[in-house]
Amino acid sequence: MHQLLRRTLVLYKSSSFFINATVIITSNFKQASTNMKFQYTQRFQYSPAAAMEVRFAISPTEAKQMDTQQLRNHFLIEQLMQDDKITLTYSHCDRVIVGGVKPLQQTIHLPNPAELRADYFLERRELGIINVGGDGMVYSNGESYLLNKLDALYIGKGTKEVSFASADKTNPAIFYLLSAPAHATYPTIKFTKEQAAPVQLGAIETSNKRTVYKYIHLEGIRSCQLVMGLTILEPGCVWNSIPPHTHTRRMEVYYYFDVPEGQRLFHFMGDPKETRHIVMANNEAVISPPWSTHFGCGTTNYGFIWGMAGENLAYTDMDPAPVADLK
Repeated sequence: MHQLLRRTLVLYKSSSFFINATVIITSNFKQASTNMKFQYTQRFQYSPAAAMEVRFAISPTEAKQMDTQQLRNHFLIEQLMQDDKITLTYSHCDRVIVGGVKPLQQTIHLPNPAELRADYFLERRELGIINVGGDGMVYSNGESYLLNKLDALYIGKGTKEVSFASADKTNPAIFYLLSAPAHATYPTIKFTKEQAAPVQLGAIETSNKRTVYKYIHLEGIRSCQLVMGLTILEPGCVWNSIPPHTHTRRMEVYYYFDVPEGQRLFHFMGDPKETRHIVMANNEAVISPPWSTHFGCGTTNYGFIWGMAGENLAYTDMDPAPVADLK
């Protein structure tokens, strides 16, 4: 008879669950048999109603074959701001999460979606918040922060409790959220738009005179990998992010706001030699993969928040895609 050896191996273990396997091996190794018995123990505490949409990464080859609806399904985030709700979309491009919160009657808590497999949302993440509505409050681990319109707040990894409220339900706050994985903890910091080192770019003659406000970047609020700010176009100016560019080291999300009712934004995306466009309305966001150009033109002036995550924090790290070379 062959001697049998019985061993219990820990195949995977963490603070949240573990998997054991009982392995039986014969001594001559020619008639090896393995009997695997798995034990799964659930320890996470998820938010019951924390639904989060997941978007998988799309290649340039796939994107250029998509029709209008397919492009919208994969890249456009609609209904981002809903009354007394928080919406979350998880992108597999650098694993960023795009969110929106519009509190009216209630204080809205940052949930812990099951997809994160974490004890709380910011256990392994950092978060950038910009308010584009009325005055609002953000509560972070017992501290309160008043955010007026265009104020920003960075919340670092390890913050367990985050919630949102409006100062006046008749003029609610509208909080835009962008989160990325984090490897270290940076302090929670608030910035006003006046602190964000505004820079004037463009010209009236080219219909792209604008002011850029940089909040989270190397010379501003420090982070692990988030880079975040916003741009406001002057009246009569409609083109953003001209000259166009890509940056294969970082993905980017654009969130358009203050687009008047009945007006639209034409957001251009895709390989610079295979451009496509998505027509967007107010309070909508669009995911830009690292390979994609991203610029737009509105039927009126507007504002937009730009946010990036990836290899570095250098705002100026771009690969030009000259207008004359676009297709």
